[in-house]
Amino acid sequence: MDSFDHDVLIVGGGLVGATLACALSQLGGQDLKLALVEAKPLGARDQPSYDDRTIAMAFSSRRIFEGIGIWSSLSKADTTAIDHIHISDKGRFGMTRLSATDAGLEALGYVADTKAIGTVLFDYINSQKNINLMCPAEIQSIENGPDGVSWQLADGASKKNNKKKFRARIAILADGGRSGLREQLGFQVIKQDYQQTAIVTNVSPTRPHNNTAYERFTKTGPLALLPMGQSGSKSRCAVVWSTAPDQVDEILSWENDKFLAQLQSRFGWRLGKFTKIGKRQAYPLHLTKPVDLVKQRVILAGNAAHTVHPVAGQGFNMGLRDVACLAQVLEDAIKYNNDIGDEKVLARYAQWRKRDNKMVPLFTDGLIRIFSNDFPPLALARNIGLLAVDLCPPLKREFTRRTSGLAGTLPRLARGLPLRENKQGFTT
Repeated sequence: MDSFDHDVLIVGGGLVGATLACALSQLGGQDLKLALVEAKPLGARDQPSYDDRTIAMAFSSRRIFEGIGIWSSLSKADTTAIDHIHISDKGRFGMTRLSATDAGLEALGYVADTKAIGTVLFDYINSQKNINLMCPAEIQSIENGPDGVSWQLADGASKKNNKKKFRARIAILADGGRSGLREQLGFQVIKQDYQQTAIVTNVSPTRPHNNTAYERFTKTGPLALLPMGQSGSKSRCAVVWSTAPDQVDEILSWENDKFLAQLQSRFGWRLGKFTKIGKRQAYPLHLTKPVDLVKQRVILAGNAAHTVHPVAGQGFNMGLRDVACLAQVLEDAIKYNNDIGDEKVLARYAQWRKRDNKMVPLFTDGLIRIFSNDFPPLALARNIGLLAVDLCPPLKREFTRRTSGLAGTLPRLARGLPLRENKQGFTT
């Protein structure tokens, strides 16, 4: 019988990896031992700054955090509800408006500060006795086989983690879209370069955003403005501006006044004049789809499993749905005394995620292709489509349900339910 140091190895302590650790720490009534390996030192817990990055969460993501037991802590952090979404095609008549009230939801989604989310997640992780946090530490080598996964840390890991070899029953790679371990273990990946780069920053408009998120399609790519700030501070928005790679250096070199003027020209005046601007950062955009999600006791999750265009804000939410499905599959295996690394158990996770992993890239990729084509008949058709969604309540409800992650067969966490009925919530 093989001996194991841990039951589950999670590689990557980003938002998805850390959420995985929180969810999986509850497996089997907290009887399982987890290792969470993260290469970067945990950030200092300073007050959020103007330049801090944000992330868009769908309503289903709130339910997942509720099921884990940490939403109450997240909601007290720097989290802003999205009550309305305004979708438009620059220079044309097409427009769709979505409302949380019309959809029967408390909110369509949320914009959250990534630093604040990380603080809550690692407060939870540090409170759990069955999570061994190896940070900062990198995995130098990893081997998977029919009976388990072995890994070795690179030089420089802390003394308490300096054991030459570790073993776990399963490994979950949540170490990002450029996962080197994914390649080392032989996962095949299909990649597509969008020939677009996202420029991310924050701006302050003169008019309140009223908890409205904007998605505006332009000739150079989609432009999103997301509401930030709790009540009493309604004048800040996160910006995701997609543009051609050969324009990035020029845009980043603009003086603040010129950048704001160009942003104003593309977005319009619905939020008044843009004034203050934060630091600008650029991120190349790619579509990544692995051929397989599982391979002999190794599972892909988060950006290691899929990356999509940021239009419609689906990337992080797909990662959280990975968390919810995987936690349910593993919990069910434990409930029926099955090996959590059994091929049939992990195949259930892959099958459960198959439809979402197919439909979301088709949806986001389709939006980019349709709205980047100026062929007059196609432009007319897409604008008629936007109006049709706006004027037809059943279409609008179905569109909202799917983009909110509420379609299909949902695992317990995605319904806001704990993995086990007797689970106690966590508060900070």
